[in-house]
Amino acid sequence: MSSNALLLARGPTDPPSDFADVLATRIQAETDTLAACWLEELTRILPVAAGNVFPGRDLLDHIPSLLHEVGGYLRRPEAEEFGANTSVIEKARELGLMRHRQRASVHQLLREYEILGMVLEDFLVRETQRLQLAPPAVECMAVVGRLNRAMRILQQVTVDTFVAEYTETIDQQTQRLASFNRTIGHELRNPLGTMQLALALLEKNAASPGVVDAGRWHAVLQRNIDHMVSILRSLESLTRAAGTPDTPTRQRIALDAVAGEVARQLADMAEARGVEIVVASSGMPMLHVDPARLELVLMNVVSNAVKYADPAKPRRVVEVLPAAESDGAPDGHCAVVVRDNGLGMSADVLARIFQPFFRGHADSDGQLGNSGSGLGLAIVEECMRALDGTVSVESEPGVGTTFRLTFRDCDGAPADDVADA
Repeated sequence: MSSNALLLARGPTDPPSDFADVLATRIQAETDTLAACWLEELTRILPVAAGNVFPGRDLLDHIPSLLHEVGGYLRRPEAEEFGANTSVIEKARELGLMRHRQRASVHQLLREYEILGMVLEDFLVRETQRLQLAPPAVECMAVVGRLNRAMRILQQVTVDTFVAEYTETIDQQTQRLASFNRTIGHELRNPLGTMQLALALLEKNAASPGVVDAGRWHAVLQRNIDHMVSILRSLESLTRAAGTPDTPTRQRIALDAVAGEVARQLADMAEARGVEIVVASSGMPMLHVDPARLELVLMNVVSNAVKYADPAKPRRVVEVLPAAESDGAPDGHCAVVVRDNGLGMSADVLARIFQPFFRGHADSDGQLGNSGSGLGLAIVEECMRALDGTVSVESEPGVGTTFRLTFRDCDGAPADDVADA
């Protein structure tokens, strides 16, 4: 490393140091820039407005502070165990508490730290090249190992805090449910007891007419039946008002954000095959689902469309679009289509497409450079059932294929309408 490069990395009065020390100094000098880069990436995938990713100045200031501590750990891991740094632990806990209040999911938290790790790794590579550093491989591995350990500790503390908050919430919901069940049991027990008495008296009157006033007890039966019907209707209203149960694996998320992330992950594969992935920029629904399963569904369907693009067509495209209103999704449901202009499939292939280990284009795999187990679409169907949705497919050889994904837990307005509100 040249003397000029060292001065760029450290102050002129600082003593010279090794590779880890130089990179640690650069991280600590650029904490605000790195935090802004992370925030920019998060706004693409999180279902909240950019100003709410870290609401409040104090929480946003946590991130440069955390990155400063990460830099210190890269420089001197022997000075203090990263997981024993109370400042680090407290800031990671506060992030977990905030994401619980925002009704995020474990999947989101894991992705956030994955992105933070990528931002830091990219920065280290760029700085190593810019400063023309040539460290031994063992030093590089040591720095990367420390960085990964720091990310794992931050992730674990944040996720543990997040899950603990949800566990407490679930315990409270369980207690309320038990209390509710006791109340309902009491409310139903009284009319049921009265009806049993009325039926017994009416049976006695049938055996010995005139023993009881049959008209009166028929009226009693009717009143109590009406009362029980009213209770059941109230239960239905309460169930609808309660909405979808909140769990650590579910969150309100924009479908276009998940589709965009899938497109990003598949960009290299698509580029290698000359395929364009297009995600609709408007009209996509908001869902309350498990984002990990949703991402797995889209990953399998879109990657299949890329793999089986038609090499004979000058433009090869895969589109993720909101289903047209004329498609007629049931009330309270919404749908999205993944459409391609690839090889397409015949009717006999379509009939078996969701069967485990079935490969519809096995005869073309060698030519196209594809391989697999034939489980992808079986997983898609299983995930859609778990999401309380359905998947259907239409295809024509030489024309292309359209998958339709229908979801029940829609949040009403499309994502772009929610953002504008």
